[in-house]
Amino acid sequence: MAEYYLELKGVSKSFPGVKALDNVSLSVRPGTVHALMGENGAGKSTLMKCLFGIYKMDAGEVYINGEKVNINNPDEAMKMGIAMVHQELQPVLPRSVAENMYLGRFPTHNYGPLKVIDHKKMYEDTAYWLKEVGMDFDPKAPLSDLSIGQMQSIEIAKAVSHEAKVIIFDEPTSSLSDKEVEVLFRIMNDLRDKGVAMIYISHKMDEIKRISDDITIMRDGTYVGTWPAAEMTTDQIIAKMVGRELTNVYPPHPCTPGDVILETKNVCSIHEKSFQDCSFKIRKGEIVGFGGLVGAQRTELMEAIFGMRGIQSGEIYVHGKKVDTKTPRKAMNAGIGLITEDRRGNGILGCLSIKDNTGISIYDKHLKAGFVLDHPTIDKIVDESIKKLSIKTPNAQEHIANLSGGNQQKVIIARWLANDPDVLIMDEPTRGIDVGAKHEIYEIMVELQKQGKAIIMISSEMAELLGMSDRIYVMCNGHIRGEITDPAEMTQEKVMSYATMF
Repeated sequence: MAEYYLELKGVSKSFPGVKALDNVSLSVRPGTVHALMGENGAGKSTLMKCLFGIYKMDAGEVYINGEKVNINNPDEAMKMGIAMVHQELQPVLPRSVAENMYLGRFPTHNYGPLKVIDHKKMYEDTAYWLKEVGMDFDPKAPLSDLSIGQMQSIEIAKAVSHEAKVIIFDEPTSSLSDKEVEVLFRIMNDLRDKGVAMIYISHKMDEIKRISDDITIMRDGTYVGTWPAAEMTTDQIIAKMVGRELTNVYPPHPCTPGDVILETKNVCSIHEKSFQDCSFKIRKGEIVGFGGLVGAQRTELMEAIFGMRGIQSGEIYVHGKKVDTKTPRKAMNAGIGLITEDRRGNGILGCLSIKDNTGISIYDKHLKAGFVLDHPTIDKIVDESIKKLSIKTPNAQEHIANLSGGNQQKVIIARWLANDPDVLIMDEPTRGIDVGAKHEIYEIMVELQKQGKAIIMISSEMAELLGMSDRIYVMCNGHIRGEITDPAEMTQEKVMSYATMF
């Protein structure tokens, strides 16, 4: 066997106005976890999509076990023993867990000249692979019954079921709980023992140091270098990623809270197993964190406040006035904005431009004669947002699908900054974003705080929750179990004590 099971040599790829990859190489040894790191827009996901046949390389070569191969599409990649767990999920929600696991490769049996899906074998095989990776899901359950984190777990089981020799993990833990992360790492260690070569893309430094054997760093579409993981400190990794030293990841945010902007009183979901009797207050100039484990119903509560879910009872007040937020439009009119957790599913408008994705929240405010869009004004607002948030794009007409995940997230933030809400709910605002971009988003949050905005931040990253919150509410099993106001008590232990208070 060759020293490197997988080699990429001299890979280049351009999109209109953007050179995403410039002569990039990557060599992965069998039986190792190879971390691929870099800021958003560095080209990591683009490189992996070239390897997996989603994109066609402009230049470059791929070698598997020393033999040059051509990969023209994902089907060919999988037949060559390459599997990929994508950062952005695209599940078929109405179908079962098993059907999602075997989409495009259903087991069949023959009835004369007809081929029919062998459901019995599909369910049995799904049960086998779920058990193999330690996941207790019903193969026949609709995927829509699962959380985003659980859907991510299904994708991981799907990749393992291919019995691939190369598995690409693109931000696999972005939606996973700590317990689910432990399961993933156990699976990866088992795969390493079996000689599988794994490429691991993540921005979580503690994970990289814990699971990786080698680290390759990219910057602005170019190859920076490869090092043994054991020889790299976190500060060294960050410096090579961003090209500069990065200090004070969480910027200082002195809080002088003003009047109450948003208040909920005994808000209950129409579903009895969701959030119940939730009361809280958010004041002007505050960043208030919402902590809790996966399934605590934090996202569901915030989506209900924004009109995306039904409320059975309870009241919502903005600036002391009771408001009706039964629809997102009504919530926006009341001065509430929401950056959703699921960027792909209900955040970006994937088929539209950056301009449309940013401007959609303000189109009704910039009309000529009441029905014609004022494009010059909208263009100015969008261009200012691109500059202010350092969105990497040639222009505002660029298709948002061509941007990296981090830059897509910045566009969503730009959308709400343009709408100028009084209360901005940010659900996992830095999920899947590198440390440099995280710092930029934190600075935007602090600037909004200084302007007197009220920010609600849901975060599953404990360091982020503690580092950016002025106060913290903690939810468990659909209820707000505690509020932490004293900075001295803002500890992981205190948050977890409330988060596990059933």
